[in-house]
Amino acid sequence: MKIALDVMGGDYAPAEIIKGAQEAVKLYPYIEKIYLVGDQKQIQDYLQEKHEKLEIFHASEVIAMDEHPGIAYRKKKDASITVATKLVKDGLAHGVVSAGSTGAQMVAALFGLGRIKGVDRPAIGTVLPTLKGGKLLLDVGANADCKVQHLVQFAKMGSIYSEKVLGIENPKVALINIGSEKTKGNELAIKTYEQLEKMNDINFVGNVEGRDIPKGDADVMVCDGFVGNVVLKLMEGMASAFAQIIKEETNKSFVSKMGAALMLPALKGMKKRMDYSEYGGAPLLGVDGISIICHGSSKSQAIHNAIRVAYESYSQGFIDTIKANINMGEVLE
Repeated sequence: MKIALDVMGGDYAPAEIIKGAQEAVKLYPYIEKIYLVGDQKQIQDYLQEKHEKLEIFHASEVIAMDEHPGIAYRKKKDASITVATKLVKDGLAHGVVSAGSTGAQMVAALFGLGRIKGVDRPAIGTVLPTLKGGKLLLDVGANADCKVQHLVQFAKMGSIYSEKVLGIENPKVALINIGSEKTKGNELAIKTYEQLEKMNDINFVGNVEGRDIPKGDADVMVCDGFVGNVVLKLMEGMASAFAQIIKEETNKSFVSKMGAALMLPALKGMKKRMDYSEYGGAPLLGVDGISIICHGSSKSQAIHNAIRVAYESYSQGFIDTIKANINMGEVLE
């Protein structure tokens, strides 16, 4: 597989992004080529070890996090994310990975790759750490306002991704809501529930409340991008706050420090299970090509795991499977 990697996007670009690419070619023998897309001089400065599977592809511009994605995409024709996405469109690469502006990557994917026929709106799906392993949440920010049709499509795409890429057989699909009863929630939630329970090609198990999300009882959790982004950011913030509380409490006394030392293996295990970088990037579901969105603060580990996610999406024929379900978004009467 060949990957187009936007090395100019992210808080730690280009150093950590390039480091992630170097780790990926060592870890994953199935990688044929990684195109390091960005400013050639900067890449050469950081690329201390040359590798036959790493190739620089020059792009003279970068779309910054604070720029308007649509305007910047039109003005900056040679932006790294645009060039990287075009490599996929032209068939030179099988997938694009970036930790840069999510909005810019979405615009580049929509205009550069296009939507899969039958998909109204692409969604960002991210894997959340839960008590029962990684579970898929979508949408986490691509669509703040949704209709029933969109959530139905998210449910179908999420089910396919969970089965094909995450390896979960007959994944359980749930709708995020304020109660477990089918009559709970706003009009969008109630009408979406009615449609999902009629579908015979997904394993819909009903509503899931916010407090139950970390339990991992559902394999795919569906919501609009506004709710999904709040859920994602809340869980990230809680994990960070919990770690800080443990640190502060264990430093209060000698006994606490001794107890923490004894608990160190368990704490390291917990950190590993809660670490987003273990799960790689978030796929942009519904575009006609593989586009993996990474956290803006991604370091090398998250990048090489995102490259792995791109490969798994490609090797499992995820895009073709969605295309084969062209009527998946049809709202039932």
